[in-house]
Amino acid sequence: MLVSLQPHGPVTVGVALPVPDPWGTAVREARLGYGEARAAHIPTHVTLLPPTETTAARLEALLEHLADVARDNPPFAMVLRGTGTFRPVSDVVYIQVAQGVSSCEQLEQAVRDGPVCRELVFPYHPHVTVVHDEPTEVLDRAFDELADFTAEFEATEFVAYVHHGDEVWRPLVTYQLTGPPTVG
Repeated sequence: MLVSLQPHGPVTVGVALPVPDPWGTAVREARLGYGEARAAHIPTHVTLLPPTETTAARLEALLEHLADVARDNPPFAMVLRGTGTFRPVSDVVYIQVAQGVSSCEQLEQAVRDGPVCRELVFPYHPHVTVVHDEPTEVLDRAFDELADFTAEFEATEFVAYVHHGDEVWRPLVTYQLTGPPTVG
């Protein structure tokens, strides 16, 4: 493992599909430009398991489960295009997943069906967060300026991340999607 874990203390884990470069860096730089300081420590991604507190022992079981999920799911085409928002429910502007939604949903469900369960506050909606909890004018500017954003790539991996209360997400394990191609 890349990160040492406290054997008895809580650990916060998250699982995400990374957005590869050059798009990942472009979105991160845009986020920083909109005042999203968190972007310096959060790789550009599509969430599969939101930040979830667990124990080191349960994390080990999750990591084994994630290896099974990766073996069962093939790489898939992803297209990110345009912006969306969760306003007025949540002050978030995001880049939309235009292709790969069902594959993201299947992965998210498989990840959450494992030993580290997490109930969701809102239904799962794959997206790439750009701005969160910033002033209205910043949200509006991000929504408008990234409306023409497009990225096309193959999603070939997902990553388990941990943080230790400092909001710096550290990659723990990267899993290659190696499942058989879907027919149809």
